[in-house]
Amino acid sequence: MKIKILFIFLITLIISACGKGGDARKIEPNVKERQRQNIEEGRGFRLGSAIVGRKGGEFDFASSNELWRASLDTLEFMPLALANYSGGIIVTDWYSDGSNDESVKISIRFLSNEVRSDALSIKVFYKKCSLNETCQVSDRSSSLSKELAKQILSKAAIYKESNRAKKKKPYIGEIK
Repeated sequence: MKIKILFIFLITLIISACGKGGDARKIEPNVKERQRQNIEEGRGFRLGSAIVGRKGGEFDFASSNELWRASLDTLEFMPLALANYSGGIIVTDWYSDGSNDESVKISIRFLSNEVRSDALSIKVFYKKCSLNETCQVSDRSSSLSKELAKQILSKAAIYKESNRAKKKKPYIGEIK
């Protein structure tokens, strides 16, 4: 009895999933084109994702993030130890210009993708080594981190305005 009820339920589910049909004049005859349209409209179905229950992540390209680009451009003179876009962090390697025995290392954490003053957390570390190779590392993030944040945010604002201008398309009837 239970098997019959389950069988009837499955048949009903399968039949109801077929849909109401559609206007043949509006349906694309090319199968590949229909598949592409369905995927673009988010109507696709993948058996693997249904079984596993996971959904793929959405990743923007790092070049489209103004803060990320501005940070890399600002730190381009320093060697990078770590640049992880998905993790939202950039860490430079120790850098010294050779004029003294002091090196600097900068860490930038991205707290937001928006171009605003609280979107970045910047730490600046100094390493001073003596002649007998003993080194002391100190966190002196105050003035230099504020200056870096100011420079990064101003570049990011310029990049954002440039992207906005590229995306803006003039209307057909627009007067120039």
